[in-house]
Amino acid sequence: MSFITVNNLWKDYSGQVVLENLNLSVRQGEFCTLVGASGCGKSTFLKMLLGQETPSRGELLLEGEPFPGEPDRNRGIVFQRYSVFPHLTVRQNVLLGLELEQKPRLGKLFGAARRQALEKVDAMLASVGLTPSASKWPHELSGGMQQRLAIAQSLIMRPRVLLLDEPFGALDPGIRGDMHDLLLKLWKETGTTIFMVTHDLKEGFYLGTRLLVFDKVRNDPHDPQAFGATITYDLPIGQTDQTLYQHINDSVTETARHQAA
Repeated sequence: MSFITVNNLWKDYSGQVVLENLNLSVRQGEFCTLVGASGCGKSTFLKMLLGQETPSRGELLLEGEPFPGEPDRNRGIVFQRYSVFPHLTVRQNVLLGLELEQKPRLGKLFGAARRQALEKVDAMLASVGLTPSASKWPHELSGGMQQRLAIAQSLIMRPRVLLLDEPFGALDPGIRGDMHDLLLKLWKETGTTIFMVTHDLKEGFYLGTRLLVFDKVRNDPHDPQAFGATITYDLPIGQTDQTLYQHINDSVTETARHQAA
């Protein structure tokens, strides 16, 4: 049985079709990168996996059962803009998730429970290279360090699925390369199933074990909202030659140009 199954999945908003007829089977531990032109439904699909959006038609299954209707600890997410709490230190930011999980009303742990939680926090900070910055405030960190913090916040909860929505889009190329290495290291250590949206095709090929290309293949000029995007390519990384890579790149570029016209 696949870990995540998508059967004939559609999503529309008041008659505007965003996604149509998605079919997908994902094994546990896969790293799926999602590419495609802006507005073709990649982030919408991520929201459906998170539980923020529900399918209009079709099935979205986790180990054969419908996905939980609301976000939970089994699904973590990291956005392009750093989703950290500015009034908490680095260490407190990572600790907060564990506190709210165990003490949802008080939001605080005490005694042995707090010591055990802090041991997990410190181990996670070491994994993402933030130990020297544990007592700093988020505004004292660089963009790359804040993104490390956001990743630590998600992974401390040991989610079964990690969702990344262009997490490195705002970083310069050098820092981006460091974040690629960090993410691959953490993925290999945790075995988490990852879905990552990116506009950078090379990044998608470099990080993922599988590349999913979203594109709108049907268009009615008299009713442009009648059809949505679907998965036009589903490629195991390493089995894609340069010609196909160029074809995908040209296809994504052409769709983006058409939408901008």
